[in-house]
Amino acid sequence: MTTLLEQQSDAPLRQRTPRSPSAWLVIPPLVVVLVAAVYPLIMVCLESTKVVDGGRGWATWTTVLSSEAFRDAAWRTVVIAAASTAGCLVLGTFLAVVLAFVPFPGSALVGRLIDTILALPSFLITLAFTFLYGTAGAVNAAIAELTGDGGPVLNFLVTPAGVIAAEITFFTPFVVRPLLASFSTLPRAQLDVAASLGASPLRVLRSIVMPEAWPALMAGGSLVLLLTLNEFGIVLFTGAKGVTTLPVLIYTRGIVTFDLPGAAVIATVQIALSLVLYVLYRVIFARVMGNRGRSATDVVVDRAQ
Repeated sequence: MTTLLEQQSDAPLRQRTPRSPSAWLVIPPLVVVLVAAVYPLIMVCLESTKVVDGGRGWATWTTVLSSEAFRDAAWRTVVIAAASTAGCLVLGTFLAVVLAFVPFPGSALVGRLIDTILALPSFLITLAFTFLYGTAGAVNAAIAELTGDGGPVLNFLVTPAGVIAAEITFFTPFVVRPLLASFSTLPRAQLDVAASLGASPLRVLRSIVMPEAWPALMAGGSLVLLLTLNEFGIVLFTGAKGVTTLPVLIYTRGIVTFDLPGAAVIATVQIALSLVLYVLYRVIFARVMGNRGRSATDVVVDRAQ
């Protein structure tokens, strides 16, 4: 007993760390997020379980998910989003490389115009496409004047291709901006050394520039994929025949036919799809950055040895 008391007396007393008053500052933004974002999402999910007799069940889910309209809309949404993302990656990478490494008069103005697109609502791009490439647009009018053909030559705006073209035009800046920021941190001396050793511009781009810009490219592409999956304004204002995506189907079910439970089912699927893609992006991004960190550590160790 005496030995136990001596050990307890010799043990250092643990002092409790005083809780900082600034820890309470997290409560207001947390409440705002819960009220403005989490609560509406929970209500949407609960609305999807309502049935005709006023109770709750999974009958609405079974009816909606087994319908041909939902399957077609889901497939069309994924195809349009994937095609638009691929187009944004290709066009955005080309524009970013040109603006960063190919100086030309007016490059700064082009960069500012790209930034301006980010501030515009998406339906304005569709409206501009209508004035340019619509059946009565400027391009068709010019072609008709040159060829004498009275019918419109370009009539792609009312097809999925028109939606994809409009989305590529609007969302490409979301790829260009991260790439330009990544290119600005690339040491120019490294590019000069590679060029002095005889590497062609294409090889420098493939071996030095793009590996460094891969995280920025992945971040921009993931953001574009999420945005195109949930895009509503471009599809609606294009008025494409037969191009019904999940957001448009939610609008039709909830606003046009007042089928709120059915719209809630589709909205819940849309939420789950977006969350899955976001989690997948975070996992892949973490692994890529971890591999880059390990590679950099290995290089440092090798040089030290």
